[in-house]
Amino acid sequence: MFGLPLLMDVVVRGIVLGAVSLTTIIVLVRIVGLRTFSKMTAFDFVITLATGSLLATSAVSTSWPDFLQALVAISALIGLQVGLALYRKSIGGIRSPLENEPVILVRDGVFQDHAMARTRVSRDDVMAKLRGANVLAMQDVRAVVLETTGDISVLSGDRLEAEILRGVNTADVET
Repeated sequence: MFGLPLLMDVVVRGIVLGAVSLTTIIVLVRIVGLRTFSKMTAFDFVITLATGSLLATSAVSTSWPDFLQALVAISALIGLQVGLALYRKSIGGIRSPLENEPVILVRDGVFQDHAMARTRVSRDDVMAKLRGANVLAMQDVRAVVLETTGDISVLSGDRLEAEILRGVNTADVET
């Protein structure tokens, strides 16, 4: 690629292409914002994995067209992620088909066994989150929600306004 003897060309290619590829990703992330690598939905996670794979591909490219193709693909994936974020924002709270849905795991101190089985979350996982949130009694727990990012949110207190659970799947809630 650089017209050097083979061993030297390999070393220079690794250094230069790796640095240019990484710089490209850093510039794109600075333009797009930290959302690229923040709390991720499943779609965001796949984009991040694919970006890492394309970074490796670009760093070991053996021709300029291969290198350019990898950089274009990185740009396209991050562009798709931005496009989806703008789409989500424009539809005002309506979830994209590419996103998971938040699910109630505990409601008013009662474990929602069907929802927990469907989401493959154990009681031990929920109990660890309750302890981490300093919950002292199950009767104080208004809701435990498995969020779209895989995080578990604990809502406790005297009451829970319905607006807080807007967009959360309550189909499995047993009373």
